[in-house]
Formats: sequence, structure tokens, C-alpha cells
Amino acid sequence: MGSVQEPVVAQTALPPHGQLTRSLPSTQSLASALSPGASTPGSWVANPWVRGTPDTSPPSSRSGSPDPKSKAPIEGTIPSSETGAVEAPRVAKDVKSICFVGAGFVGGPTAAVIAYHNPQIVVNVVDLNEQRVAHWNSAHLPIHEDGLLKVVRTARDGTLETTVSLPGLASPVKLGARQPNLVFSTKVVEAIVEADIVFICVNTPTKTHGLGAGSMADVSAVESATRTVAKNARAGTIIVEKSTVPCGTARMIQDILRYHRPETSFEVLSNPEFLAEGTAVENLMQPDRILIGSAQTLPGLRAAAALKGVYAAWVPEARIVTVNTFSSELAKLVANTMLAQRISSINAVSAICEEIGLGADVDDVSLAIGKDTRIGRKFLQAGVGFGGSCFEKDILNLAYLARELHLHVVADYWLGVLKINEYQRQRFARNVVRELNGTLRGKKIAVLGFAFKDGTNDTRNSIAVHIIKSLAEEMPREIAIFDPGCASDEIMEEIKKIGLSQSQLERIKICTGWRDSVQDASAICVLTQWEQFRGIQVGRPVKAVGKAVKTVDDAMIRSIQDESLSEMGILTLEDLASQDISTASDNPLGRLKPLSPCPEVCSHCASGSGSMPDGEDMVDWVEVASMMQEPRWVFDGRNVVNLLELEGLGFKVRGIGKGTMLTKY
Repeated sequence: MGSVQEPVVAQTALPPHGQLTRSLPSTQSLASALSPGASTPGSWVANPWVRGTPDTSPPSSRSGSPDPKSKAPIEGTIPSSETGAVEAPRVAKDVKSICFVGAGFVGGPTAAVIAYHNPQIVVNVVDLNEQRVAHWNSAHLPIHEDGLLKVVRTARDGTLETTVSLPGLASPVKLGARQPNLVFSTKVVEAIVEADIVFICVNTPTKTHGLGAGSMADVSAVESATRTVAKNARAGTIIVEKSTVPCGTARMIQDILRYHRPETSFEVLSNPEFLAEGTAVENLMQPDRILIGSAQTLPGLRAAAALKGVYAAWVPEARIVTVNTFSSELAKLVANTMLAQRISSINAVSAICEEIGLGADVDDVSLAIGKDTRIGRKFLQAGVGFGGSCFEKDILNLAYLARELHLHVVADYWLGVLKINEYQRQRFARNVVRELNGTLRGKKIAVLGFAFKDGTNDTRNSIAVHIIKSLAEEMPREIAIFDPGCASDEIMEEIKKIGLSQSQLERIKICTGWRDSVQDASAICVLTQWEQFRGIQVGRPVKAVGKAVKTVDDAMIRSIQDESLSEMGILTLEDLASQDISTASDNPLGRLKPLSPCPEVCSHCASGSGSMPDGEDMVDWVEVASMMQEPRWVFDGRNVVNLLELEGLGFKVRGIGKGTMLTKY
């Protein structure tokens, strides 16, 4: 979402209905207690989030309740069926229209997958950022995720009628044309008025100033979006917080709704996302769980059931977990902090492996302990640390909450996870300088990888930017950066935030290929685990020849011949059809409509920044060896290269958690 500037207001007391029953640092909701001065009636009056939105609701049949008869269809959208205003949340079968407020990493993909699996529901995604909306309506989505463009095209553009003939089917299968049901626009008010369910998916960054700066989540965008919803939503609309928020935000949302619409009842649900960048579509298509938090009242449970019905279109019921609202909010924060804890734990072990010598290898340790079913193998890959927009922010948020509850030992425990993460990246940068004789003066350092992880173009809080800052302080001749998934301007924009001097910035060069970055470099730092960095000569995993062949069984035939074939069933058809196609295709059945051509002057097409790397330009480490200057160091911060084979090519290699063999047995 666009940035929001909240007005400065005096802090005032809430009306009696907004008070907590438990004594906390403030008499307001817990979220606003951790953000004094923000969630007050004074700040709820102003509404900078919506441009041109009136301060009052549209004409209504009763005070504060917009008249559904006055609804105007959203320009460029598919209008939903007319329904009257109701006082209680509708059941799942009555959900005809959903609105996502916020077209970022959470709102866009989630809305696309929900629309994909629920063709009978109109899904509107609204955002104030006109450029972002334009990207969602083009061939160049603002978010790079494997499979996302296909999902968006299917729901946004609709599909063509097609007939499918496959071995094992007695007769061809006819797939009817699908009508579009996913719309991206800036028509905020209209979409909210239409909606049966409104998802709030705006950004909640860490505060940069004021009380709690550097630790507490800034919920001002949530407040602002909620005000817009409160003024325009029909009675009975279900409000869903989807953003990662402090525990208690649902109550803050409820307070704002009551302030603006005291005579109208709304149910507020918590439905946190559990998406990993790079695999977001897979996480949405086959989620480990869908978590829904609600008030433990009849209206609250009915609202939860309505949302559950939306997800039940493709998610097994056993994976849809319903809990109380505040448990849901807290579970999201704890999930991220515990994943970060595992990374910091194995990174702490990696430091021991490096210093103890004797050939100790953190990968061996990780493999051994990962076999323990009580521990598991995930998030035990040692590296230079974790980055991104979630883990650090959520740890700080949880630690701040613990501090406010006077649980200082608990706060220190979670902050220790961040301390290890910071230590890991400092240790990496320090090793680079030490191995290069304690100085980088006159030397070129190549950095391979800037995105915080492979499979994404997200540069926010990248580990690489922290490493680059430490290296730039040594005043090298040049730091040459190459990342196959990130646009050059996005990389430089992130670097400019870290406070380098003009002289240091002038030494940083963004390269469009790996050859330019490694030419005449004394050392290479691998900071993102892109597959292409493994190389075409060495370290590349052997791929299995052929692939598993799927056959059509009786159950599949019955499913395919069912007139109500779902998108999941069509995916099965696509898998079967793909077996007869030599090259990968996102349209094996020929259902997708052609994409509208880009303008003649398209910056994405010109720069090639509209797609993720396909792995064709693999790093040739034999060629790299001939291009670098002595001592030809490779500092592998992600353990992606084959250490022994690179050493055979004349490189000096230092990986994470790779102890030096001091004694041979």
C-alpha cells in the first residue's frame, strides 16, 4: 500500500465500549496500548488512506448503513448479485463478493488463488498505488512468484473454451469458457460497498520514530484502511485482518468500527498468512494449514464458518483450523520467530564447526539432527543469516510485547535470536577482510546475490545489504553486485538506505551479468542461493532422467467427467497433458487467453525485469577462475558451491560451518 501520514492528535480516552477488561499499559486495546497516541477517536476521524473519499458514508436506509440499492458497479468489474443489508454475517454459500484492501505480497497472491478456486465469487483487489495496480493488470506482475502469472491470468482474464483428448479417456473432455472474476483497481469505496468479506492486507512495518521505534509494528495503515471500511461497508460484512499485526489488533479494528458505526454489528476475524517468498503460490495451493481466529460467540463462529467455506473450495477441512482471535494473531508472530530461532540455532552451531577444526561440517550435523522426528530437517540450513521483511520485524514485535507485559527474560530470549543473526553476518564480513590480509584497499569484491532468498525479487532487509555496508567501510576499489532476479534500481534503492557516504556509494556497481561482476575480482561473496550459482562445471546436482508418468484411473475419469470439474481437477488434466509436451508450458490445455500486448515503450520488456531467471546462464566456474585476480577467494555464504571441486580449480573457498581438517584419521 501507499505510505500513510497520520495526523498528530492528542491522546484521549476511548468510549466505554472500547475498553479492555484487563489492566494493560493503556485502557485501549492491546495493539493501541503498544502504540499510544495512534488509535484514538481523534485519529479515527481523519482518513488519509482514500483519496476523494467523503468523511461520511454513502446515502443509507438507516444511520451508518449504506443502502445496497444505491450501489454502483465498479468500473471494469463484474458486478455481483444484489443482496440486501443483513445484521449478521452471511453463511458461505451467500458469499458473492470479496474485497482485498492492499495489493502487496499478501493481498495480491491470496486474492488470486481464492478467485482461481471460487469462480462464482467476484474478488476485487484495491490499492491506492496506481502503478502497482497497473502492473497487476499487465503481463508484468509486481511480484515474482512461480506460477502466479498463470493463476492471475486464469481468474483475471477468464479462459477459452477447449476440448481435451487424453489417452485413457473414452471421449474428449470439453472445458467451458470461464468468466473473469478477479479485478485489480483503485476503486476502493465501490469495492468495499460490494463486498460480503473484506480482507485488510496493508503493510505493517516497524516504527521508525516515536515510542517503540525500531521494535513496534506501525499499524497506522491498518487504522486508516479500517476507517474506510467502517464508513462504507454494509452491515453484516465480515472484516478479516490478513496483515501481520500485534496481538490485539482485531480489537482495535472492532473499536474503530464501533466508533464510526455504533449501531451496526461487524464481526472481525484474524486470518494470518503463512507464505514463504519464492513458494507463495505453492503455499496457497497446498497450505499446511489455514488459520482462522474469531470471537467465540455465535456470530463470531458463523463468520468463521463463512470464511472457512471460501477456503474449503480447495483446502481439506482438516487443514482449516479455527481458534479464538487473539490466539490466531499471536500464532503468526510465534510461527515466524520460531522459524528464525531454528536458523539462528544452526548458525550458532556453524560458528562452532568453523572454530573447532577437525573437519566438523555443519551440513553433517544438520543432517544428523534433522533425522530426529522431534526436530525435523526444515530451516536447519546454515548460512550467512536470515533477512527479508518478516522474521526480524516479527521478533522485534514479539519482544516488545513481552517487554510491555513485564516479561523481560522472555524478551531477552527472543532478542537473542536476532543477536545471533547479526553476529553471523558480521562474522562473515570480518572473515572476508581477514582472509584478504586485513584490507580491501585497491581490491574488487564481487557479490553474487542480493535478494534475501532465491525465487523472489524482494530486496527488503536483505542480508546482502548488511554485508555490503561492512565491506564498503573498508573502502575497496569496487563492489560489483549481480542478482538474476532483482532490478538494478531496486538494488541501488535499498543500498542507499544504509547510510553510506558518497565516496562509498561511488564504489558500488550493479551488474547485469555474472561475468561483469567477477571480472578482475579478488574475491566472490555468494549471498543468495540461486541455483545458477552452483555452476555448469561443478557442484551441479544430478537430475533424474525422465519423470514419473501419471496414468488415468477410474476415480480420475469420474472426476474429469463430472460437470462440476474444479480448477484442482483441471490442474490434474494439465499434469497429464504436460507429459506429452517436450517443453514446459503454463498453458498445456490451451485455455489461457492471449496476453494483451505491452506498450511499444515498456520498461519491463526492455530491461528483462519482468521474469525470474530460467537457469540458462549458469555460472561457469572454470571461466570464472580465468577471470579473477589472485588470491581468487570464494566466500560461500549459502553453501551452494562444491568446495572440493572449486579448490581443484585453484580457488580458495570458505563456506559456512566448514571446519578445517587439522588431523587426519
